[in-house]
Amino acid sequence: MKPVGYSVATLAALLSLGGCYKEKAGKPGKAPPAEIASPAPTPSPTPTPSPTPSPTPTTPPFTGTPTAVGPDASGIRQLASIPSNFDTSVHYEAIPPASSGAPDVVGAFRFLCRPSHLAYDDPIVFPGQKGRSHLHQFFGNTLADANSTYESLRTTGDSTCNNMLNRSAYWIPAMLNGFGKVVLPDAISVYYKRRPASDPLCRNGSTKGCIALPRGLRYVFGRTMDGKLPAGQFGIECIGGSGPHQKFANIPEAARSCPVGAQLLISVSAPDCWDGVNLDVPDHRSHVSDQVLVNGQDACPASHPYRIPKFTLTAIYTLDDTIDRSGDLSTSRATWHFSSDRQEGMTPQIAGTTFHADWFGAWDDDALKAWTANCIDRLLTCASGNLGDGRMLRINSISRERTGSKLVDVPARPRV
Repeated sequence: MKPVGYSVATLAALLSLGGCYKEKAGKPGKAPPAEIASPAPTPSPTPTPSPTPSPTPTTPPFTGTPTAVGPDASGIRQLASIPSNFDTSVHYEAIPPASSGAPDVVGAFRFLCRPSHLAYDDPIVFPGQKGRSHLHQFFGNTLADANSTYESLRTTGDSTCNNMLNRSAYWIPAMLNGFGKVVLPDAISVYYKRRPASDPLCRNGSTKGCIALPRGLRYVFGRTMDGKLPAGQFGIECIGGSGPHQKFANIPEAARSCPVGAQLLISVSAPDCWDGVNLDVPDHRSHVSDQVLVNGQDACPASHPYRIPKFTLTAIYTLDDTIDRSGDLSTSRATWHFSSDRQEGMTPQIAGTTFHADWFGAWDDDALKAWTANCIDRLLTCASGNLGDGRMLRINSISRERTGSKLVDVPARPRV
């Protein structure tokens, strides 16, 4: 069946990732004939020094992006600014101002990203180690790979998230259909929200303030490889299904009431409190934390006192007839599952229960400041890259909706 396009219903739902050489010795001379004499000692040849081998060229060790730096002039620990290396003015376009988000108490900034490329890379978990991870579907920066750093993301690559003003990299485990194909998503929705900086709850309890995303921050969020959810939220929905609207815990249960041609939405939210010190940590998760309740109201814990925009990523897939709709929870059935659900050497998990996302920020400074100051801090609801100031991120050709087959061959894993 030909996959259906990205529906208005889904948009409405979403918008409300060398040898040595030796010289030979000569023969000894003869004794004089006049008398028998003891053999003269054979002179020892002077050895020729072995040439010093030329040093073998080596690849310098991959150092990656710093995980912690000192505070800048604003008092925030973040990497130094790297200006965009292109004319940024052509990547904006005029648009009517965004509307107020009231009576909601958070400002919102949303946009869509189209799929970019597939790779067995993870520049956060396995930096500098190409081919080491399970298969990932990348969005955003078109050159993101195992060797990506904040500097490389800021200075190279186009973007499938509106345009190059957002060179951040987003990636999720690839969806496999069980028949040797990767199921390409229609898109991901990226949704940031946070209380305005002027909100009194930005100083509630141990919270030191509501701030913008610090430069160089990256993290992993969502479910772990054994299906646990240490922080944030997770849910699966069907848009266009036959049953009542509800959230599901896994793909088989959702597919049972989600017909071919409908869309499967798989969402995961990141924690929104940052420790203020680390841009990454060994587990890639614990430098961010969920909020806690202080006097009955939300606040950041003392260990993570800065509130950053909460990030929700939703992956959207159009169902085809290769997905099993029986509701069978078996981990061996040939059906849709994420690459992280069934990994060699690990206990397989029910399809969908290891869904997670990685994010490595690389925004243009001015664009980041614009949507934070307007959409978030002025309590606006901004969609499709609307910056809340009469401008939006112009949508480039690779960020527009695509047609054609959503199934591609599973790529060969490179030799590690």
